[in-house]
Amino acid sequence: MGIQTNTCTVDTVLFDFGGVLAEKGFEEGLKTIALRNGLEEIPFLSMVFDVIHATGYLTGHSDEHTFWKVIRDKTGIMEQDETMRNDILSRFIPRPWMFDIVKKLKAAGVRVAILSDQTNWLDELDRKYDFFRLFDFVFNSYHVGKSKADPSHFVDTISRLDKAPERLLFVDDTGAHCETARNLGINAIQFIGWESFIRDIRLFFPFL
Repeated sequence: MGIQTNTCTVDTVLFDFGGVLAEKGFEEGLKTIALRNGLEEIPFLSMVFDVIHATGYLTGHSDEHTFWKVIRDKTGIMEQDETMRNDILSRFIPRPWMFDIVKKLKAAGVRVAILSDQTNWLDELDRKYDFFRLFDFVFNSYHVGKSKADPSHFVDTISRLDKAPERLLFVDDTGAHCETARNLGINAIQFIGWESFIRDIRLFFPFL
């Protein structure tokens, strides 16, 4: 859909992590696990996405071992937690060109934040890559107790930032999350690829 923007009002940008700031480590890691264990990729991914929500691991209401135990019980996979988590974490590769955008925005006085459906894995990735320091805020579903599937998470984020929603720009690779944000008055860009992203964000920040 077309993007309506007022370049004078947006002063805070919220970035998703996997699929925007970094490669899609969760999905790519799950594909590797499925292939190694002879499982059909799409049904396996769908089941795991359901489990990470249903167990409460995504929102910090359960721990990682419980999550992997349910996966093993449902699939018959015999692999250890450490093996499968490494398949995922090793594939969350930061995108330097996206972090360059973050740095340019911050240098221009724009507030930048992470708004991500992640687990404790995001903290581990920060210890490895040291990127939290680039952001003014980090809103991780594991710590705030809500995921982007819940519209009230966006309402809470608006409140935490103490900004009118039209002053916010949200960048996410999931269309449904962008639509939820727009319905609450937040500007949103669905990240599909670099070319369309840089075109769209320059509507808000022509200096990029």
